[in-house]
Amino acid sequence: MNLLIGLLNIAIEEDNNRVSYLIQKAEILAEIELFYLLPHQRRWQTWFPEVIHYYADADKTQIEIKRLIKEGEWDNKEFIKTQEKLLEQLQIKRNPNGNVVISEKLSALEKLEKSHCEILEKLDKLGTLEKSHLVFTDHELNKIEKLLEEMHAK
Repeated sequence: MNLLIGLLNIAIEEDNNRVSYLIQKAEILAEIELFYLLPHQRRWQTWFPEVIHYYADADKTQIEIKRLIKEGEWDNKEFIKTQEKLLEQLQIKRNPNGNVVISEKLSALEKLEKSHCEILEKLDKLGTLEKSHLVFTDHELNKIEKLLEEMHAK
């Protein structure tokens, strides 16, 4: 155990990164729990309680949740009840249908759909012209090719 703690301290001093420290600590604890404890020790409620309480600063938590909501990372299908209770406790009002990221993507899709409709209308007009056996100039054929390339690119 002392050797593992010493190695952990060396790793902290080298890169001074809290995240790597916590990851290494979790890996070491998991290894100890899996390989060095007897089965009856793993069942001890005093060592492994069913509920672990975690204290967090409410202001920092609010800031982080608002950032996650803004970036569209808050909505997932895990821990829905816990998320709702957390939002209620921190007094964060949120409209699940009013996600800014989703709204931006929806407006971009609507613009894309509109441009596709315009291109299809132009192609329809060109198709009717072609059926009437009109002769196209090289310039008109180049325009048609550019329109087709734009349509394929989008």
